[in-house]
Amino acid sequence: MTIPPLGDNFTALARELGGPGTPVRWEDMTWYEARDAAAALNAVIIPVGATEQHGPHLPLAVDTLLGNAVALGVSAVTGIPVIPPLCYGVSGSHGSFGGTISLRPETMIRVVEDVIDSLYERGVRQFILLNGHIWNNGALDVSAEKLRVRHRDARVRALGYVTMYPGPEVDGHVRYGRALMHANFFETSVMLYLYPELVRMDRATSHRDVDSFWDYRMDQVSETGVWGRDVADSNAEHGRAEFERCVVTTARAVAAAVREPWPDPAHRP
Repeated sequence: MTIPPLGDNFTALARELGGPGTPVRWEDMTWYEARDAAAALNAVIIPVGATEQHGPHLPLAVDTLLGNAVALGVSAVTGIPVIPPLCYGVSGSHGSFGGTISLRPETMIRVVEDVIDSLYERGVRQFILLNGHIWNNGALDVSAEKLRVRHRDARVRALGYVTMYPGPEVDGHVRYGRALMHANFFETSVMLYLYPELVRMDRATSHRDVDSFWDYRMDQVSETGVWGRDVADSNAEHGRAEFERCVVTTARAVAAAVREPWPDPAHRP
């Protein structure tokens, strides 16, 4: 998985935040390089995605590709290593659409626990779970809570790759406050910027978004697997702006987080 070269603005940001300017990829390093890279900031980024239908025009890997791309950009400007993405998610609510591979929430919780326990055994103490799929949220929050209880000297935070700027600023061409969207203007635009060869715009369809108190299986509310308006208007220029804002806001938040003072031991019971 690659991302476009980061421009001059990111070069300046890397100098500010202490990153090397290129991603620190866990899988490319030897064991002692990985040990030293993780120890430098005592932290790793764990991208969490999904393999699930994204309508007739986007590939199954959208949530993994986008979340991992943001993670790699954040790594480049902060120096925090990125482990290989977890590419299966809590996706059962897509129902009968083809292609989806889903984990039960209980399985995802155990997978995340095992990954973090493994890294903890090797000295890492700060873990950023960078999520690309909203239905993973519950499992990731439970995992973080369990791990905080188990490891008193660890810090775990689960966040979405668009979490670090206000939700209303996400331009997904969504009309309602909950911003329910899937394979929509936002995701399609970012994919057109990052991975245009994987987008079939000739097959793009839209679906009227509605205001809903309940969450439904996708096959109950959309005949195409798309949830969102104006998909045909998606464009790479908008995708670039959204992607770069995700990287910048997340990088600034994470760079500050890994240096945040730990609680005073004197306050521990």
